[in-house]
Amino acid sequence: MNIIELILDEAEELMGIQAISIVESPAIEENFIAMNSQEVQFAKQDEEKRILMGAALVPNKPIYRRNGEEEFYVYFTKDTIRRASEIFLQKGNQNESTLEHNVKLNGLSVVESWIIEDDVQDKSRKYGLSLPVGTWMVSMKVNNEDVWQNYVKSGKVKGFSIEGYFVDKVNLKSELSTIEEEEAMQMLSTIRGIVHQDGSIELESYSDYPSGVKNNAKRGIEMNQKINNRCATAVGKVRAQQLAQGKPLSVETIKRMYSYLSRAEEYYDEGDSTACGTISYLLWGGLAGKRWAASKLKELGLWQD
Repeated sequence: MNIIELILDEAEELMGIQAISIVESPAIEENFIAMNSQEVQFAKQDEEKRILMGAALVPNKPIYRRNGEEEFYVYFTKDTIRRASEIFLQKGNQNESTLEHNVKLNGLSVVESWIIEDDVQDKSRKYGLSLPVGTWMVSMKVNNEDVWQNYVKSGKVKGFSIEGYFVDKVNLKSELSTIEEEEAMQMLSTIRGIVHQDGSIELESYSDYPSGVKNNAKRGIEMNQKINNRCATAVGKVRAQQLAQGKPLSVETIKRMYSYLSRAEEYYDEGDSTACGTISYLLWGGLAGKRWAASKLKELGLWQD
């Protein structure tokens, strides 16, 4: 069964955790505790603090999911969990809560949020919770009589479950990578076919592409550097360096350039400077590159509709 990492794409406005739900069966299989002062027990109503404390996300814990006939597990790394917890607060979602992911609740607020940093000294240990370093812990105040009496005290809800939007890391990168790898294999096959017996290679090449192509490649390189070069395969990165430096391109490379840009343009978003679709598209010359490649192929009588 597949195990898929979920990550944040912060360029997407809705990305991250929108609410915390109280549920009977938490996906992370960690229940919360109801606190009165420092005791793990319920007390009389007029003495109750009505605070729930528990894990919202546990790092590297496989969470079972099913989509139609497909069954798989998802998980979150420590880094993703930490950033998700920060964004949750930055967006002011402390008062967003639901019951079993179905009913919006009022009167519930996250009043504490922290990441477990130490196996021994963390506050959660005081309450008998044994959770790994990197776990996102929350304390939630319950100022809703119905929820407290009929769901918390009755035991109908036992833990937290997050609601939000994340990206499937495999699918985010695989489609673009597949396109680039296919282009690379095609280029390699073509080069193999024109290598002379003495090992020399003759390729007619062109470097008359406009400055817009070079500038797009430079932009793509700069944008990729800002996110630690996590986007594009080696093929895309090499292509960007060629274009940025005004290096000549063979006819076959121009064909591959047009092919790649035509297939990858659906992943380009002009307003999203951190998305891999945007960066990879620019690395290959962007729209200016596609237009130049098409024009050059027509000029050479190699254009195919």
